[in-house]
Amino acid sequence: MFSELTVGIIGGGGWLGRSIGAAMLAKGVLPPAGLILSSRSGRIDGFDAWPEVQLTTDNRELAQRADVIVLSVRPEQFAAVAIAAPDKLVISFMAGVSLATLIERSGSRRVIRAMPNAAAEIGQCYTPWFATAEVTAADKAFTQAMFEACGGTDEVFSEADLDYLTGLVGSGAAYPALLAEALLAHALARGLPRQVAERAVRGVVVGASQLLGRDGMPPAAMVQAMLDYRGTTAAGLQAMIDAGFRQSVDAGLEAAEAAARRMQAQYAKSEP
Repeated sequence: MFSELTVGIIGGGGWLGRSIGAAMLAKGVLPPAGLILSSRSGRIDGFDAWPEVQLTTDNRELAQRADVIVLSVRPEQFAAVAIAAPDKLVISFMAGVSLATLIERSGSRRVIRAMPNAAAEIGQCYTPWFATAEVTAADKAFTQAMFEACGGTDEVFSEADLDYLTGLVGSGAAYPALLAEALLAHALARGLPRQVAERAVRGVVVGASQLLGRDGMPPAAMVQAMLDYRGTTAAGLQAMIDAGFRQSVDAGLEAAEAAARRMQAQYAKSEP
């Protein structure tokens, strides 16, 4: 437990800030009194079990009191977040806001960019993060513990990698949902009752996908094993591959990465 730290989450009433704050308390990363949450409404649901958690509507007050400041707001809201955080650890969850911009607007050089996603709410989030050279070993230990409380995590060693992973990881359930939507639409078009179609699709996308990586089998090996079996699954897989499935995925990830880079340029130019 990092009992000596006070951690403030700006945007603590949003789903991501709330989920990660609650995960840290549930896993004992922080004592409840060491967590400050800011919200414009002054009320945040989900913390009744920890009455010692501190709430505020004043981001400046939070920045003054906290040792670690977590920015869990949308990028377009950042210009309205006025904080001074010299010599403090600043951790940003904002897509497309560069380290250079975070340093300029926070006054801190101990800055980490991270990209958690909606799966933090169920403890299944994978979070990559990238740190400036000034971030200390103790800072990194806390960051690792915070993200391990709600899933898995890795430090990456270039901001370009973090930008790419923003498009890949930040999607949360969106990419599986797109696949599920396509499968469901096809099943319904064939006349299946909606209840049956929805349960079948969830069984594939949510249920059977739990086998992915089981016993150390990489995704490519699983696909190849199904192709080698030459059954109905192989026929479906081969048709999807031939129709350009992989090229569509490539295009989507490249578009997401490009959007992250455009956002960096946009928020670097915008006035605080």
